[in-house]
Amino acid sequence: MSAKDRHYDGPDVEAESLQLSIERRNFPQFFITAPSPCPYLAGRVERKVFTHLVGQDARSLNTQLGQGGFRRSQNIAYRPACDGCAACVSVRVPVNTFVPSRSFRRTLRMNADVDGTVVKSHATSEHYSLFRGYIDSRHGDGGMADMTVLDFSAMVDDNFVDSRLVEYRIRSLNGEPGQLVAAVLIDILGDGISMIYSFYDPDHQHRGLGTFMILDNIARVKRLGLPYLYLGYWVRGSRKMDYKSRFLPQERLTAEGWVLHRQ
Repeated sequence: MSAKDRHYDGPDVEAESLQLSIERRNFPQFFITAPSPCPYLAGRVERKVFTHLVGQDARSLNTQLGQGGFRRSQNIAYRPACDGCAACVSVRVPVNTFVPSRSFRRTLRMNADVDGTVVKSHATSEHYSLFRGYIDSRHGDGGMADMTVLDFSAMVDDNFVDSRLVEYRIRSLNGEPGQLVAAVLIDILGDGISMIYSFYDPDHQHRGLGTFMILDNIARVKRLGLPYLYLGYWVRGSRKMDYKSRFLPQERLTAEGWVLHRQ
């Protein structure tokens, strides 16, 4: 056998190295966090598995991971990976079969003077002022209580996915922009919309603006011709997450896949 034959019988190290580089680029690397106190259920600890949403594939990866129960925070996609606990359940609303209840219709009538407008996901001082008032009033002891304006801007601005803000303003009579009373950061996915984070003016709490924003985005998904509105995690036994179970029918992610629940 010639030296040339022996050379080609062996592995092509350069080709294998290139293939490994391509695989690392096309398939995300996942990491797991250290245990920390659970923000939803007292006395429990949580861990998360996460990966980075960066580069030209971030949008498609965001959809794929969303379908698998992941949520986004800035350029991180994560989902719970807690030992011995599966309380966090991903929830999505199949918008074409959703019918508003009587209380939901009442909320829509109460906010008939509020217009929702989709804008670029770029944080402004007006947005931060609204966010700050919401946090101080509703979640002063939560994980976002210490967020500065720079932290808030990073939450809204810094991402590689198809992200938008929906502003909710009370309709003005003079044609000028009305009072901003609520906002929600959303991601446009291949199969729907994912509601990332919403906040509202606590002085207008009587309007049920949190519920109204979900109903408005159900309608928005329908107009886009897409099937699902992703609401994030529902946690049985957590008062702050219990509201999500009201939006029926809904699909909940289990070990067997997405399962439809009508009640």
